[in-house]
Amino acid sequence: QVQLVESGGGLVQAGGTLTLSCVVSGRTISRDVMGWFRQAPGKEREFVAGINWNGLNTDYVDSVKGRFIISRDNAKNMVYLQMNSLKPEDTAVYYCAVDTLNINRIRTTPDYDYWGQGTQVTVSS
Repeated sequence: QVQLVESGGGLVQAGGTLTLSCVVSGRTISRDVMGWFRQAPGKEREFVAGINWNGLNTDYVDSVKGRFIISRDNAKNMVYLQMNSLKPEDTAVYYCAVDTLNINRIRTTPDYDYWGQGTQVTVSS
């Protein structure tokens, strides 16, 4: 019954900006860690960014630090990923995920409990 729906993907040129949105239904995420993962063709799923329950703790993969910003709005049951200065190597399907494990840390492995359908991000050179 829990559903995650990502939106905001598309085709942009290198250096451009996209903001992804994820809305969750069927579960209140106010106490959950939320994460963004991505998967490019021929590669394994990769952690991109995570955010704890109140938004005060975030984590990013090194390759996106300083360029991407994860945020959340618990009142709207949503999480966002603002992607700035996009590079061709950012091209991937991006997935929103919910971690229901009741621990106070952001996991960077794909051990999350609920996943969205993914949204395609393509960055041209």
